[in-house]
Amino acid sequence: MVKGAYQYIRETWRKSEELDEILKKRLIEWRKQHTVERIEKPTRLDRARALGYKAKQGFVLARVKIRKGGRRRKLRGRKGRKPSKAGLVHFTSKLSKQTIAEIKAARKFKNLEVLASYPVAENGTHHYFEVLLVDPHHPNIINDPKINWICQPQHRKRVLRGLTSSAKKSRGLR
Repeated sequence: MVKGAYQYIRETWRKSEELDEILKKRLIEWRKQHTVERIEKPTRLDRARALGYKAKQGFVLARVKIRKGGRRRKLRGRKGRKPSKAGLVHFTSKLSKQTIAEIKAARKFKNLEVLASYPVAENGTHHYFEVLLVDPHHPNIINDPKINWICQPQHRKRVLRGLTSSAKKSRGLR
């Protein structure tokens, strides 16, 4: 059986000590960057292509870092002291970390639509995801029959309505 290039990339990503060394160096750089950072090329090309990425104008990639651990809840509508029984820490979010990363990317790039996302790496304090975004007003996207469904008005702000793959999964629909 003949393997394709993307299958070799996938296998290398799964089990490679050299890749671990490269990732350690990259994580040091990524830690110093902003929460949502635009990137030129995908780190995991096989995964990005499987989710619909094409290396042409109209597609944008963003790397998002999310803090590990539980969520904090804000104390609302109170003046004065915090009630002793008002717990504010150790809350489990209803959304997955991946969905939160997609929402952060959508809020940073308001004119783009989230197509999908995938995990890239993690260290002691952060999870890193790459989010695929599409410009629905770009002529290359409008003229591409495989992706121009995202130009329809009913797909506007789909990540905020829980319509991406990871959001459906965290809602229990898949």
